[in-house]
Amino acid sequence: MSPPRAPQPTSITVHQASRVLEVGFEDGARFRIPFELMRVYSPSAEVQGHGPGQETLQTGKRGVLVEALEPVGHYGVRPTFSDGHDSGIYTWDYLYRLGADEAALWTRHEEQLAAAGVDRDAPMPPKPARSCGSHHS
Repeated sequence: MSPPRAPQPTSITVHQASRVLEVGFEDGARFRIPFELMRVYSPSAEVQGHGPGQETLQTGKRGVLVEALEPVGHYGVRPTFSDGHDSGIYTWDYLYRLGADEAALWTRHEEQLAAAGVDRDAPMPPKPARSCGSHHS
């Protein structure tokens, strides 16, 4: 038996002033997903890591905007955020989950912030420099 098909969107609207992505789905569900939530829960490896426990806690994203929204095949979109992040591909199923589980996701994020002892609006720490193996003089 094949897995159930992800709900397909019927409309997608970027609302810059209110900083939400409004997505309507064929089952009648309609969500207004805050850009901050999308950015904090980006499905990219940069945010999620490559396995459990490798996630990078995101802070300072309250004012982030979606500067571009690029379709990816027939299954999702790739937003470009105003902080330069653009490596997350948001499938229709993932966007549906962000919208449907918004309250629980915010609670989880607040708990993670509290556990780390950081504020939601704290700036992200600088990324560690990676050595490319070459020597410059």
